[in-house]
Amino acid sequence: MNRRPLALLAPLAVAALAVSLAGCVAKADAAGAAALTVNSTTSDCAVSTATATSGNLAFAVINGGEQITEFYLLASDGLRIVGEIENIAPGASRTLTVTAQPGDYFTLCKPGMVGEGVGRAAFTVTGNAVAVTGDDAQQKQQAVTLYTAFVKDQVEQLLPAAKTFAAAYESGDDAAARAQFPIVRSYYERIEPVAGTLGDLDPKIDYREVDAVAEGMAWTGFHRIEKDLWVPAADALNVDGAPAWKDWAPSTPAERAAYGAQLVTDIQSLYDYVHSPEFVTTLESQGVGTLSNGAISLLDEVATGKITGEEDWWSGTDLYDFAANVEGAKMAFSLVRDFADSKGDSGKALVTSIDRGFTDLDASLAVHGSLTGGFIPYAQLPEADKRELIDLINALAEPLSRLTETILA
Repeated sequence: MNRRPLALLAPLAVAALAVSLAGCVAKADAAGAAALTVNSTTSDCAVSTATATSGNLAFAVINGGEQITEFYLLASDGLRIVGEIENIAPGASRTLTVTAQPGDYFTLCKPGMVGEGVGRAAFTVTGNAVAVTGDDAQQKQQAVTLYTAFVKDQVEQLLPAAKTFAAAYESGDDAAARAQFPIVRSYYERIEPVAGTLGDLDPKIDYREVDAVAEGMAWTGFHRIEKDLWVPAADALNVDGAPAWKDWAPSTPAERAAYGAQLVTDIQSLYDYVHSPEFVTTLESQGVGTLSNGAISLLDEVATGKITGEEDWWSGTDLYDFAANVEGAKMAFSLVRDFADSKGDSGKALVTSIDRGFTDLDASLAVHGSLTGGFIPYAQLPEADKRELIDLINALAEPLSRLTETILA
């Protein structure tokens, strides 16, 4: 679940832009990305310049605040995300690399990764439109086409599964709904960054209670239904430590009907979008960079929620989400792997490191179950195994964070 400004990509990288992004540029132009610095603090988001020339841009984000932070490059409407990088710890720095077309944008930081963010500022890209050229342009276009097909396939499976799930929930067949819950979500979790590009669609579908309250939104979607299906004990606490029954009560039949219908409506909106010419045009304009950024974003999802047990707080089905996010990241990486591998010794070394990271992570996760056979509840995961998974995620995140810059070089 993406905790982002209601601008959202999710991040990312798969943004529904009115302005277009190109995934690759002429090799002479792509030799290096123009370097900019971003100083993120509790109250500001200071970018070293408010203008840049079209092409590859690298935002080196330094977190000088006391909370984990995120950085966004937003489209001219201030909602759609052109690029995003998250999970920047205090004192740490990370680099967001995007290929930007001429146009007007906004920059924004989000300390704590909640709320509306700080330091929103206008950012202008000048120069000429960046075209996809070079000997490998056709192969890169094919990679984007394959990813588009993958996203469509997942949503095509998600929509009917969501309708069946909602029907079970609305009818009071909680046993069936509980069994379906983690499987339905797996389709969504594999391609979640796409939903994150559509304003408040991801929050409607996938916000936890604490996130909806923080954003001042009505709480709907998977996690609202989850709490009904796994009714907390009288003395239970929410993920933020507040009493679970504070300002909450199990849904009435009428409320269940409304929440179920809303979930299906929102997923139908996602279906309509990924099957629209706009979606295809957006991915084609962004190019292969959107695939690598998508892989990075999905691994960030694992690191921020799934491995901590904070995502599926009541059901304990976090490992299903974890596995689906990893599968989505692997799929995106597989489509750009050859481009990274072609970048000389450094590219080959990066691919080897990422391959090894996915292999090790898969092997560790498989000890606890699978999406087809089921996973153990998160509460039963030994602390030593949680620590191992965290270490493996961190080991993979580092080389994966360099993937976009490598394939666009």
